[in-house]
Amino acid sequence: MLLPLLRAPGLLLLCCAVFAGTAHADDASEINRLFSAGQTSEAFARLDRLLAAKPRDPQLRFQKGVMLAETQRRAEAADIFNQLIVDYPEMPEPYNNVAVIYAAQGDFDRARASLETAVRAQPGYAVAHQNLGDIYAQLARLAYTQALQLDPSNASIPPKLALLRELVKPVDSAPAKTPATK
Repeated sequence: MLLPLLRAPGLLLLCCAVFAGTAHADDASEINRLFSAGQTSEAFARLDRLLAAKPRDPQLRFQKGVMLAETQRRAEAADIFNQLIVDYPEMPEPYNNVAVIYAAQGDFDRARASLETAVRAQPGYAVAHQNLGDIYAQLARLAYTQALQLDPSNASIPPKLALLRELVKPVDSAPAKTPATK
């Protein structure tokens, strides 16, 4: 069972922060607005027109990868992120995002390797560190599960598995509701 552990930064925030440029930010904002409004066909069409004019543009390619991932077209997204890794190996974001895809497929070893590369590329990239911690927790869960299958009488394993389940439990991202005060 794969829990939704990994964090892929928001499309607009990441695209605009990684790649500077007013025209790119405006294009990314409009495409993101269309995409967020459920106009995915129009968002992809606009993005594809921009990519036809600038096929090597890293921001546009990255944005398309994120949109593909968010629409569950993971194989296409992974292809884009992997090509960005080849073209721009110093950028940590494609490593992080392809790791999210690998983890969703249960391929925690590839996810770990990709995240370790992201952290080497940019040691201050907090999202990659957090995702790497989540991957290590998943790998520990798998190892403890295997150990318990091999030795069901080992009483020290179930409490560890329970702690890991609590550790990796999805967090409710909705803010707590508080009564209005006068």
